[in-house]
Amino acid sequence: MLQFLTKSDYLLRETLLGLRRGGWMNWAAVSTVAVLLLLFGISLQASWQFEGLLNRFGSQLEVSVYLETGVQAADLKPVVATIPEVAEVQPVTKEVAWANLVEELGLSEIKGATKQLEGNPLVDELKVKAKSSAGVPVLAQKLAKLSGVDEVQYVDEAVKRVAQLNQGMSWISLTIIVLLTLTAIAVITTTIRLIVMARRREIEVMQLVGATTTWIYLPFILQGVVFGLAGAAIAWCLLLSLQHFLSHLLTQQAEFVQFLTDGLQLSPLKMILLPLILLSFGSSVGVMGSLFAVRRIALR
Repeated sequence: MLQFLTKSDYLLRETLLGLRRGGWMNWAAVSTVAVLLLLFGISLQASWQFEGLLNRFGSQLEVSVYLETGVQAADLKPVVATIPEVAEVQPVTKEVAWANLVEELGLSEIKGATKQLEGNPLVDELKVKAKSSAGVPVLAQKLAKLSGVDEVQYVDEAVKRVAQLNQGMSWISLTIIVLLTLTAIAVITTTIRLIVMARRREIEVMQLVGATTTWIYLPFILQGVVFGLAGAAIAWCLLLSLQHFLSHLLTQQAEFVQFLTDGLQLSPLKMILLPLILLSFGSSVGVMGSLFAVRRIALR
């Protein structure tokens, strides 16, 4: 126990000493990591939020299922409701559909229009809502195969466009994150390398008295971890401020924005996962930058 406390005290003192030696370079490393993690956090959060909006948008997409003549919508509704991709099923009888059509056309009476066409020309219909936009094409295929279904219609182009937009945003975000990660690692590597060079004589003395390479360079690796954790903390605080600002801004808008506001809300699990992911990513970037700096100097 005493040995553990002694080693911990040594690592803490050496890490703090290295941070003091870093000066303004520490801030350069931390700010670079903070910018990286802020953009990463925004990208990740936007991806989750966009996924939520896609699901809400998908749930608003209606697949119109037109039945064969003589098939009742109420009879087929229980069968459609068992399909996994279905969120809601609303039967529309041909009488209701005909009344709505007559009203939209501006005709004065239903009986007159029905008499002119020698009866109601429409068929029963099922309006089916999907659980997600991605499941709409699959749902449409399954509905078309059901017995008694004559035709299935849905807004195929809108679903494709939304999916393509989501994929395009993901690739753009990935490219930016990769470039910023490399930049952050390079800045941390340079910072740690300068700190190591400033303490070169102390390191040489430690090597002469028999200190192992691990104990010599472990404090510098811990400094990289500190850079990553500090950057993650700053990024998380900025993200919270941004979330609060956007939430306050959207609540002041008209009612039609309520759809977007509800879709942008993150679940409690994701609100916990986000800071943990930022801390993990930040510490990983710090470790990688430190290892690159220590390895290059240790091999000389």
